[in-house]
Amino acid sequence: MAGGDLSLSIANHKFLNMEKMLMQSQAKKYNNIKLAIGIIKAIASFAMLFLFVRLGYSLMLENFVRNYSSNNYLVLLIYVFVIGVSSSIIFFPVSYYAEFYLEHKYNLSNQTFWKWIWEDTKETLVGSAIGIPLLMIFFFILNTFGNIWWLPFGIIMFIVSVLLAKILPIFILPLFYKVTPIEDENLKERIIKLGTEAGMKVENVFKFDMSKNTKKANAAFTGLGKTKRILLGDTLLDNYSHDEIETVIAHELGHYKKKHIIKNLAIGTFISFATFYLIAELYSATLIHFGFDSITTISALPLIVLWGSLIGLIISPISNLISRKFEYEADQYAVTSTNKKEAFIATLNKLTDQNLGDREPHPLVEWFFYSHPSIRKRTAAIEGITTPLQN
Repeated sequence: MAGGDLSLSIANHKFLNMEKMLMQSQAKKYNNIKLAIGIIKAIASFAMLFLFVRLGYSLMLENFVRNYSSNNYLVLLIYVFVIGVSSSIIFFPVSYYAEFYLEHKYNLSNQTFWKWIWEDTKETLVGSAIGIPLLMIFFFILNTFGNIWWLPFGIIMFIVSVLLAKILPIFILPLFYKVTPIEDENLKERIIKLGTEAGMKVENVFKFDMSKNTKKANAAFTGLGKTKRILLGDTLLDNYSHDEIETVIAHELGHYKKKHIIKNLAIGTFISFATFYLIAELYSATLIHFGFDSITTISALPLIVLWGSLIGLIISPISNLISRKFEYEADQYAVTSTNKKEAFIATLNKLTDQNLGDREPHPLVEWFFYSHPSIRKRTAAIEGITTPLQN
């Protein structure tokens, strides 16, 4: 019997290893496909917009719209609407494959086709409600301030970003998810205690029905000032122990304790102003090469998007480098504040498997695209952290 038990144990071990290897292989394939689609879509979008302007179609569209209206703001609105709708139609097959088909193929989505369409429509409507007024404000500033438009527009965008951060958990998130206070008093007390230790007053902890769209799990710390919220996906609450959830929250509170929110706001503000300035300079300098003579020409405005895309391409790995540094610091806080290193490592591994994350992405891919360190690097760093109980 002992020999039989041993053979069974070895067989089970081999089966689990094979299952783990299969899952990792699936995760690698899933992430590589998503990455390839993202890169191809970005390049195609850039090339199409570039040719749209270079070949004169942008000017043709503006002139066509002006046959029906002489109001510059209305012309701009119709011009952007036509481009937006055309882009959505052209890239619909790509969006369907990446956001719906692929998520179902890898058993990550809970959405029906029409539910996916509805959620995407809601995102478009909310984005339009925010984006259209900003577009009108931008065009007004461009016409009023000329080449220094980047300065007042940068100030406006800073104010808007702060306002959006404040209203996100109160007005925007409930449009997409049902947000309710968690009912588990024991877990709530644990989280409130963690918040107190981090110097943050937590009045309530909320859950949102993440499972209506996906099988993935997550938690978040949102809002500013009195609208600060700790949010837990129901997929997290249903599949993780209190200790595991506690380490996730401790990580999020680590961002607060280490002042990452303020640092990100400061860094983001600097990058935004610098980006707007560079775009303004490059936009003005290249107008003549595309046959335009004024920065307020509506058909020339796609050049701003093109330059913004190129600058964003350069800035992205720098921003991700800073983000990964903050993640390591938040991980360290999570471990030292809870003394639950093993629970935290187990949680990160479970989240990686549940979300089908790539455990070991190519170093170049991680450097350029990842805002979080790979799970292999994160767990190695966590293993090296000395907790208070070890001292």
